[in-house]
Amino acid sequence: MKRSVAIIGGGPSALILAAHLNEQKFNVTIYERNAAPGRKFLVAGEGGFNLSHSEEMEKFISRYIPRDFFKNIIPGFSTDNLRDWFKNIGIETFIGTSNRVFPIKGIKPIDVLNAILNELRKKNVTIKTNHNWKGWENEKLIFEASPPLEGAGGGFDITIFSLGGSSWKVTGSDGTWTNYFSEKKIEIIPFQASNCAQEVKWNTAFLNKAEGKTLKNISIKCGPNEQKGELVITKFGLEGGVIYAMSPQIRKQLNENETATIYLDLKPSLSIEQIKDKFSARGNRSIKKLLIDRLNFDDTQIELLKTILSKDDFTYLETLAKKIKDLPIIISSSAPIDEAISTVGGIALTEIGTDFQLKKLPNNYCIGEMLDWDAPTGGYLLHACFAMGHNLAEQLNLE
Repeated sequence: MKRSVAIIGGGPSALILAAHLNEQKFNVTIYERNAAPGRKFLVAGEGGFNLSHSEEMEKFISRYIPRDFFKNIIPGFSTDNLRDWFKNIGIETFIGTSNRVFPIKGIKPIDVLNAILNELRKKNVTIKTNHNWKGWENEKLIFEASPPLEGAGGGFDITIFSLGGSSWKVTGSDGTWTNYFSEKKIEIIPFQASNCAQEVKWNTAFLNKAEGKTLKNISIKCGPNEQKGELVITKFGLEGGVIYAMSPQIRKQLNENETATIYLDLKPSLSIEQIKDKFSARGNRSIKKLLIDRLNFDDTQIELLKTILSKDDFTYLETLAKKIKDLPIIISSSAPIDEAISTVGGIALTEIGTDFQLKKLPNNYCIGEMLDWDAPTGGYLLHACFAMGHNLAEQLNLE
């Protein structure tokens, strides 16, 4: 006799889970609060649909916090496994110049979603939309539904929660589900923004000249971590993949000190001694002309130095050389959660076993962003959700 499975939530981890559950063993129903599944999946694809990353496995796993949680999950559904699976359902992918994995040109996010949903139809997965899970009643799931349901939603042999984090509320990820788990004495870590813009209190004169400009070919240090890339100067502060990747380190400092400090290297291709050597041939150049001629600086880099440094530090070449390699920027806060790409927080990992099962609620499982973990953008977030869904499906298929 088949066992009944309820999957609460219709995001990436839920969809990939349902696609890999054995239809000979399970009757699977997905309950989605929105009018259609995959809302966040589609939003994530608006800026270029980055499905995964192709770097070697050890480095790939090191991108995740905590690493030990993912060290057995990611290899079980590698980037190659993911690409092969997508190919089997009609979605060809390619590896870009940044080693990120994308659908081939012409395939849109909705095409990817439809291919997955088509696979679910082949496996007789039922999808019930406009079903907002509202907790338990006498250990049975209850839903607020349209059209209205009579009484509880029912009991299931297995319930799997894939409710998302707390970013992008427009997609339904608002984190309100935490209340129902708290009532069951399951530890909830408060949500915080990750992969987000960081606030810098720029002065007006600098913003008038630099807002919207990009700092290219720079490096950021925060604590022991360093990232190379580029930054966009905004009215709020700083944006860009390189600072998104620093979210864990910046967040730690903000939580401990209420401010955080990052250090910019505006010329990572040169050592401080090489910069000093270039300065030695100043001649009668002004500081600005020297920076342009000898370091190929643009106006944005020069204005940034002038707004951060005192006049004495900017004009004293010894100090200027040091600050070009180590320019401190004070972060006062992170962007609001709803503007973040992802969140950390949710169900504490100590509350689940290695099989994703809640220790206090047998036959109830949690996967995806509703768990307390972190990763940068670049395909890592989405791949982790895919891998968790696949991993749990494989475990349940073996039971």
